Amino acid sequence: MSPTPKILAVLQERRPHQIHFHSIKMKHNSENERLFFSGSMKMADLVDSNSDLLGVLSRMGIRFGFGDGSVEETCSKWGVSTNTFLLICNVYTFDGYTPSTNILKKADVKDIVKYLHQSHSFYMDNALKDLEGSIEKMLEPCSGKQKSIIWTFFRQYREELEKHFDYEEKTVFPYVESVIGHSEKKGFTIGQYKENHSNIEEKLGDLKNIVMKYMPKECDDRLISAVLMNLYGLEKDLEKHTSIEDDILVPLVKRMEEEDGRKE
Repeated sequence: MSPTPKILAVLQERRPHQIHFHSIKMKHNSENERLFFSGSMKMADLVDSNSDLLGVLSRMGIRFGFGDGSVEETCSKWGVSTNTFLLICNVYTFDGYTPSTNILKKADVKDIVKYLHQSHSFYMDNALKDLEGSIEKMLEPCSGKQKSIIWTFFRQYREELEKHFDYEEKTVFPYVESVIGHSEKKGFTIGQYKENHSNIEEKLGDLKNIVMKYMPKECDDRLISAVLMNLYGLEKDLEKHTSIEDDILVPLVKRMEEEDGRKE
């Protein structure tokens, strides 16, 4: 998908002298030229171009109050790699974005892991609780059987998500830290993680379809819409999360393994 008119307006019209043009590889459309965010942009302009980046700020540990500071100045203030921050911003802004090898080399693996860890906390402590609250309101007029069906799907999905994140927190991230520290940790490689990376979106899609297609007429359409907005928002964010794991973390760590002489 091409950048929205709003993104182009910020990047081209409001700050044309700050824009750096790069050839960004897009899945299924690698020949197209795409705009790349720049460290010299004002942080406020970057966030204003895509509201989805609000979540990136909090998970990277960047606080508001950055005034007219540039992206690079703001990242430096909060001890965040500018290149890593811009890389994640591109994932969230351009659908199908896949970074080149040169761009990946500039990223900080520690910041990537920190971002993924904070994302796990956000999903479990915020996103799922918001979704649960909206489901509870929607189900008030429903029968016990109808409520049971929805809650069963929700709980199964939450358990699957917890299991997925627990594996990454207890196995994958400690392994990545061992690679960063050049310490020995046998019996695992990042390739195994890639091969066994489970799909965490299927049950979410099932829940979305049930809510959209089969809620009884007694349910308030506004409350159904609120649940669906939470589901679509979570689904979209998880897609970006998976892209960061598969297209950034895995190739970065694989290269470090090769440099360290680790075998598959």
